[in-house]
Amino acid sequence: MSRSASPVLLALLGLLTLSGCGINNIPTYDEAAKAAWSQVENQYQRRADLIPNLVETVKGYAKQEKDVLVQVVEARSKIAQMQVPKDIVNNPQAFKQFQQNQDGLSSALSRLLVVVEKYPDLKSNQNFLSLQSQLEGTENRISVARRDYIEAVQKYNTELRTIPGRWWASLLYSDAKVKETFTAAPETKEAPKVKF
Repeated sequence: MSRSASPVLLALLGLLTLSGCGINNIPTYDEAAKAAWSQVENQYQRRADLIPNLVETVKGYAKQEKDVLVQVVEARSKIAQMQVPKDIVNNPQAFKQFQQNQDGLSSALSRLLVVVEKYPDLKSNQNFLSLQSQLEGTENRISVARRDYIEAVQKYNTELRTIPGRWWASLLYSDAKVKETFTAAPETKEAPKVKF
């Protein structure tokens, strides 16, 4: 082998070694977390889009339940008005506010579905049944999207905090920051009270 080919082979061997040691893990995991976050936002938007139809359908049957309907509309409005910053997954305050607004909407929707139990005609209305089914499906999709996001963030954050990822982050990816994840709302941590 000639002397001029040796440095090229060494450089190629060095690149292969680097590519196998996790140098690309941080940007790969970062992109996976971003994609998972986009899916969370997508499912929340789907829910927000369904709510006006649900409220209008319930309105016709439950006129005296205005308070609950107003709470749902106000909770949705808070979400619509919130400017979600691009760095939300790296911004604890913005992430917490986003989660609180979404939890408020979930709570208002739960109260709305309790109200619906009082109206047997509404429960049998085809429009309502269809919307309720879509809303339930959306809530399940939100749950799955949040789970996927939590897993992607866990993988990314672990890479940033362990070796060799920590080294690669300090050398090549100084802008890589730990991402925020979801936590359970305080009211969900309390066991429900069952009374007979």
